[in-house]
Amino acid sequence: MLFAAGEPLDEATLAARLPEGVDLRPLMAQLSADYAGRGVNLVRVAGKWTLRTAPDLGFLLARDKPEPRKLSRAALETLAIIAYHQPVTRAEIEEIRGVSTSKGTLDVLLESGWIRMRGRRRSPGRPVTYGTAESFLVHFGLESIQDLPGLEELKGAGFVDARVTAGLTVPLPSDEMALADDEDPLEPELDFGLAPEPEEMDEVREGEDEG
Repeated sequence: MLFAAGEPLDEATLAARLPEGVDLRPLMAQLSADYAGRGVNLVRVAGKWTLRTAPDLGFLLARDKPEPRKLSRAALETLAIIAYHQPVTRAEIEEIRGVSTSKGTLDVLLESGWIRMRGRRRSPGRPVTYGTAESFLVHFGLESIQDLPGLEELKGAGFVDARVTAGLTVPLPSDEMALADDEDPLEPELDFGLAPEPEEMDEVREGEDEG
């Protein structure tokens, strides 16, 4: 199943195809250990299992991979803010960044499948809230959003100046699917499939006039 699957598989899907009574967790741990030193590794991403090329051999397949579209600096900053501060609105993103965020930036991230519209904030204007999607975890090889680096790791990697203000903190990210207390669900898309044709509407109006 793992070799044939085109996407990561959750444990429920795997267990459904195995003999009844099989203890899946130890089995997956054993398989993961068996493949740890091979060219293909069994890893967990987004809480699911998938086979991936070993990191030290990835360069051999780089030529066969499609050229990824590079995100602009604005898109990367916006993505990072959404990942750490979700659920977050466009106005909140702009407040954190200190500059305005174009709709095109959010559109690019939505098209990539890395972020999603979660709901609407219970505030004036009912702005849309954004959060990361499962494909974000899959793309970056994260088992959960909590695996994002903290402040000390960001400093060590050079992404944050080691002399930053003492009060600077990096929030503990959460991508809970359930809406927060200050969020409302998105409105369902309107279905015009049963709307009457223009000719039918004319007949209805004529009948009303005659009545």
